[in-house]
Amino acid sequence: MSKERIIFCDFDGTITVNDNIVAIMKHFNPPGWDAIVEQILSKQISIKQGVGAMFALLPTSRREEIVNYAISNAVIRDGFKEFVDYCQVNGIKLLITSGGIDFFIYPLLKPFPISVDHIYCNASSFEGSTIEILWPNRCDEHCTTDCGMCKTSIIRSYPAEKYERIIIGDSITDFEGAKLVDTIFARSHLIDMCEQMNYPYYAFDTFFDIMKQLEAEPVI
Repeated sequence: MSKERIIFCDFDGTITVNDNIVAIMKHFNPPGWDAIVEQILSKQISIKQGVGAMFALLPTSRREEIVNYAISNAVIRDGFKEFVDYCQVNGIKLLITSGGIDFFIYPLLKPFPISVDHIYCNASSFEGSTIEILWPNRCDEHCTTDCGMCKTSIIRSYPAEKYERIIIGDSITDFEGAKLVDTIFARSHLIDMCEQMNYPYYAFDTFFDIMKQLEAEPVI
């Protein structure tokens, strides 16, 4: 019997053209956010620590402004609607696995037929004076990178014996997951990481590119 195809698809910079967290930070420009990004990239602090620290720089008094900007600024990558339909028609389980935040991910995905239990992302609280990020999808015992939203834990919950596992992503948050899957669709920083480690991958610009390759690839 062939395996069931399952896709773990990133959101920021993958489903959307730009990284929404970076866009929010650039627009509202709280002092010190860019230094935190450098600390994340140089691995001085974890992704979880960095994302939490960046949003803690934003006051909850600007909630409406921040949420509206995040939603209105985002651009969905070409072919995503058709890709969601393609997955449904072909019986491919599509999971959104994102280090992004619920207050912009849920509204941006609402027009698409993706059930909420197939969306994994970080949560947020506006109860205090600054935005607090919550972490409902933490690392399991096999992951020590303090991801915040642990993609590898989710991937491991779908065993390789049963599933043909496919990842779509663009950045550092997707790299650990890329080590576990059968097929990698990559753009931006994820391409650089795959080439450094000599991992095979398919580059993509739109979701039409991904559909074309999936059609060409026999199911395992």
